[in-house]
Amino acid sequence: MTDIQSICVYCGSSPGTDESYGRSAHRLGAAIAAAGLRLVYGGGTKGLMGAVSRGVMDNGGKVTGIIPKFLMHKEATEDALGTLDELIVTEDMHERKHAMFERSDAFVTLPGGIGTLEEVIEIMTWAQLGRHTKPIVLANMGGFWNPLTTLLDHMRDSGFIHTGHRVRPLVLDTVDEIVPALLAAANGAEGDPAVIGRL
Repeated sequence: MTDIQSICVYCGSSPGTDESYGRSAHRLGAAIAAAGLRLVYGGGTKGLMGAVSRGVMDNGGKVTGIIPKFLMHKEATEDALGTLDELIVTEDMHERKHAMFERSDAFVTLPGGIGTLEEVIEIMTWAQLGRHTKPIVLANMGGFWNPLTTLLDHMRDSGFIHTGHRVRPLVLDTVDEIVPALLAAANGAEGDPAVIGRL
């Protein structure tokens, strides 16, 4: 594991029904900036995407937004996009996801919808196939990701996940735990739960 310089955050382009999600996203952004790390995310300026990027920028951090052309007017506003210090516009979703992967040393998944779920599942799939060993966190505020972890356990118990140690994201209940856990995982802190729970 190399040192973590950038964290990819997957999350909803909508705010969700619980206002605490937005506050948590902004707080995560602030923590990323405080640690001197770069945020890599889907480029949206609305919903949780906007909250996490503002959290970074409000605290002097660096942000790379990666967004496909067809979503620019749906998930973002031109004025807000202009505040990002790096904006990458892709042709399609496949190119976007690959670019996010290539530029990130770790992955955090905040609450979100089908698109967010698809992104983290793909990252776990690539880990299962041995394509990477980058740590993955499910930010489980309010138990949001409990249904997913239950499903993963069911798949493992049913014999369909044969490399379970590679498909074991670190599940954390509070935002304040995330950055320290990822840094500990990168440093290989012996006995640390981030190392035990990482890919």
